[in-house]
Amino acid sequence: MSADDQETGEQRVRDAVRRHARTRAFAEAEDVISAVLSDPGVQAARERVEAAETELGLELCARLQPFQDRYDQAVTAGDPEGLAGLCGGKHGRWGRICVLPDGHETSMEEPHWGRNSEGRPIAWVGSAPDDW
Repeated sequence: MSADDQETGEQRVRDAVRRHARTRAFAEAEDVISAVLSDPGVQAARERVEAAETELGLELCARLQPFQDRYDQAVTAGDPEGLAGLCGGKHGRWGRICVLPDGHETSMEEPHWGRNSEGRPIAWVGSAPDDW
C-alpha cells in the first residue's frame, strides 16, 4: 500500500468518525429537547405564551390588518415586488409569516404580526428558521 493510499484511508476513517460523532450528538440533543418539551411546566409555559401571542394579535388586528391584506393580495397576484419589502421574521414550522414591512421592529416598535396556521391573528417576538 502506498503512502497516498494509506493517507486516503486514514482520512476516510477520520471523516467517518466525525460523521458518527455529529450524528450521535444530534440524536442526544433531540432526546434532551424532547424530554424538556414534554415537561408539564414547559408545556404550561408554552400554553401561556401562545395565549398571550393570540391576545396581542387580536388587539393589534384592527390597526395591522391592512398589512395582512397587502400580503394576501401580493401572494394572490404573484407579485414579488409586493413581497420583497416584507419583514424576514417568521416561524415557518408554526405557519407564521410576519406581514409587516422590513425593519418594523425598530421603526414601528411593533412585534412580528400575521396569521397563524389556523388563520387567526397572532403577534410574536423573535424569529426562528423554518426548520427549527
